[in-house]
Amino acid sequence: MADMSDPRPGSVLESPVDESPVDGVALDEVVEFTSGLIRIDTTNRGGGDCRERPAAEYVAERLAAAGLEPELLERTPGRTNVVARIAGTDPAAPALLVHGHLDVVPAEAADWSVDPFSGEIRDGVVWGRGAVDMKNMDAMVLAVVRAWARAGVRPRRDIVIAYTADEEDSAIDGSGFLADHHPHLFEGCTEGIGESGAFTVHAGPGRALYPIAAGERGTAWLKLTATGTAGHGSKPNRANAVSRLAAAVARIGEHRWPVRLTDTVTACLTELAALQGMSVDPRTPGFDLERVLPLLGPAGALVEATVRNSANPTMLSAGYKLNVVPGTATAYVDGRILPGGEEEFTATLDALTGPDVRWEFHHREVALEAPVDGRTYGILRESVEKFDPEGHVVPFCMAGGTDAKQFSRLGITGYGFSPLKLPPGFDYWSLFHGVDERVPVDALHFGVRVLDHALRTL
Repeated sequence: MADMSDPRPGSVLESPVDESPVDGVALDEVVEFTSGLIRIDTTNRGGGDCRERPAAEYVAERLAAAGLEPELLERTPGRTNVVARIAGTDPAAPALLVHGHLDVVPAEAADWSVDPFSGEIRDGVVWGRGAVDMKNMDAMVLAVVRAWARAGVRPRRDIVIAYTADEEDSAIDGSGFLADHHPHLFEGCTEGIGESGAFTVHAGPGRALYPIAAGERGTAWLKLTATGTAGHGSKPNRANAVSRLAAAVARIGEHRWPVRLTDTVTACLTELAALQGMSVDPRTPGFDLERVLPLLGPAGALVEATVRNSANPTMLSAGYKLNVVPGTATAYVDGRILPGGEEEFTATLDALTGPDVRWEFHHREVALEAPVDGRTYGILRESVEKFDPEGHVVPFCMAGGTDAKQFSRLGITGYGFSPLKLPPGFDYWSLFHGVDERVPVDALHFGVRVLDHALRTL
């Protein structure tokens, strides 16, 4: 554990928890469960095209075997969520949510070295869609809970475990449904941990970083609609909906958003600079981010996507025949908003779209920010560093979003914490939604040990 004089955010000194119940069975099970879940194809193609129920039944059976009473909950048949509660030893302590999603993004088998739904274990690596996002964490939670059951261990706090559907689309059948229609299942939960954090980022020889997510940009998926005058393609048309839409989309794509440093990003920049031997204060007027970022080396990738709002055009649709000018044209834009950046975002979109293009939110979720100067972040950090003393934990803000957004409706503060110790050269970032997604067996073993320690200490 950290010394009481440790100057980093969230430094704590905790009494040591009991000896870990994680044994060889748990280490074998996390690999077995990761592979087993990958073999269950839960591809989410969007628009309701997914069926998580087989995976939900898989985890529910294993939770029940550990003495829990999991509930299977559906808004739509086949779109199944699983929720179970572990009673803690301190009834006065607030409950903790641990969540992971069961769906995955599509995988084109022809592009892969292995069948993406084989769950193949080769040369100490588990392969397949979901190995990183996020059936690995789903399996870790199962392995930890079952290890506790075998050893008769109970955490200090009540722990609510939620396996969700539909995270890879709108979450309307998953965490959104649970938060809106089953809030009683999360009674007492004040904090939660979920995907995308505490994995190794190699920032140079001998320098391993473990970023813990303490923030998320908000989701702002937009629909743009341009209107004009329909007519023959051979005639002049000064009110061409396609031209108007194309111009607006080009302006949005070329716009350079101003830098806006949130508290989480500021803390991240300060700590990354200190690791490089630099003392910086991002709050100082005139702070030159463009000068500092290159000096951070590979670690700069932890912040460069979250220092601005963003809006990326992704889809266009117009017309029904080549020689007919349509009366309307539509486009979709993936917008992301920093905490506190909503007003700037909407005003900028109004200006960029102009008078002939209407925009609206197709899907919207809040931006999040969690404290990095308190007990919870400190325990998460020190749990990682207990098992990798040479590692450096830093806070970061996620460019995208997770189910933590929906659970925040219940007053739950979320952290991204899915611990993995990865070897140098392992490009974790590229495997999210990428080809040949995979996770080392050793990384899963590390994750189980860290997760067990963190959950029992919290």
